[in-house]
Amino acid sequence: MNIRSLTRGDGVVIGAAVVLFIASFLGLTPGVDCPAGIDCSNYDTANAWDSLGLLMSMFLSGVIGAALIVVGRGMPGRKVAGIDLGQFGVAFCIFALWTAFWTIIDWEPDAGAGMILGLLATIVLAAAAVAAPLVPALKAPLMGAPRPQQPQPYGGQPQAGYGYPGAQQPPYGGQPQGGYGYPGAQAGQPGQPQPAPAGQPGPQAQASQAPAQPSQGGQDQSASGSDFSPFWFAVPVARPLYGEDGSPTPIAELAPGTWYLAVEQRGPGLVAQTQDGRRGVLQDTTGIQRG
Repeated sequence: MNIRSLTRGDGVVIGAAVVLFIASFLGLTPGVDCPAGIDCSNYDTANAWDSLGLLMSMFLSGVIGAALIVVGRGMPGRKVAGIDLGQFGVAFCIFALWTAFWTIIDWEPDAGAGMILGLLATIVLAAAAVAAPLVPALKAPLMGAPRPQQPQPYGGQPQAGYGYPGAQQPPYGGQPQGGYGYPGAQAGQPGQPQPAPAGQPGPQAQASQAPAQPSQGGQDQSASGSDFSPFWFAVPVARPLYGEDGSPTPIAELAPGTWYLAVEQRGPGLVAQTQDGRRGVLQDTTGIQRG
């Protein structure tokens, strides 16, 4: 489960569910007014755990709905009877608010602290569950993305391994500096060009005069698509990741605030790998942040 995929709206849902669970232990009614001279210490105010119907339909219904929303956000694509887990969670939260609203109207003015606090918690819970995918402020990631490692100064040893954001990668096709023993280097002073024999043009002149020669197989090496180097990236907003087989159903959702590894270029899209090892095609690559 990817914790960094949670949004601020999910944080509000979690907080409201915690308040709702605490309210289930508070009194549903104000208490007993004892006449003078009568000991009422043995009379305890009932809470939600003394009423199974109210406990399941209001308090635990809201807590279960919040749990389904969070699990559906952290593990996208999980469905029950063809319905997304997040949608199930929103329905549970709305049902909890429906039950709390009509129950407190029926009990008024005999509603205690547990019912009042429970009603307020279900209002916030249902509102956050519905508005989280719609309001930009609630769609922002709950946890920021880790900052890529800064490049090391010249001469320093890189701390990160290959592909980690911030680690410097050698450019494709880059050649090491010529030295003694390197293929194509002339014998003599390591790394120094050798003068051309008398009467022959220098290497630069030969390169300018020689016509472009086709590579083996009749294909130009510059047109080869093998110059792609894997890199880390983050998406600005949540975007679906489709299967490599071209299926229209997303297999995962890339969340902002998380680094993903691009392993291959496929047309205008990227073949990305998630943290749990799943691979798919990111079709919309606009605005991505490279690590």
